[in-house]
Amino acid sequence: MIRSMIIYIAAVLVANYTATWFIPLPVFGLVSVGTLVFGITFTQRDRVHRYGRKAVYLMIFIAAVGMVLESLFLGVKWRIIAASFIAIVLSETADTEVYHKLLRRSWMQRVIGSNLVSIPLDSILFNLIAFLGVFQPLMLVAIIFGEIVTKFVTGVLAALWRSRDENLSLPAAA
Repeated sequence: MIRSMIIYIAAVLVANYTATWFIPLPVFGLVSVGTLVFGITFTQRDRVHRYGRKAVYLMIFIAAVGMVLESLFLGVKWRIIAASFIAIVLSETADTEVYHKLLRRSWMQRVIGSNLVSIPLDSILFNLIAFLGVFQPLMLVAIIFGEIVTKFVTGVLAALWRSRDENLSLPAAA
């Protein structure tokens, strides 16, 4: 559990730090470098679900404290921190509740099912709060679409990679 929490928190902080660094991707337009890292958080959070809701919410709280420190000491803009915080709290809460409704399903069904809700919610909220008025509307739509696709791909790859290490069939009751 600790390893997954550390990976999650580190990925959130790296994603925030690199949220304004964009790279062009074919078809999608621009995708934030942070998105390439942030997709990992969804699967790490799903792994922590095995230890109950309290563990997930503790991890989110620690990440939030880290975000404030990141802004203070590394100069990450407050609009990025605010966008990240709001998006994480809402999308992670939605993900946690969906995941716990799917406890009797397989690991991949839980991951994909909960991510179908949390990834679009996170991408829409974060980008609208962080970049509304910074990018033209069509560019913002392209960024949101690219981030949703990228987060799904990195999340599924992380889920497949991590599922080979452990028996992730049924989590502990929350």
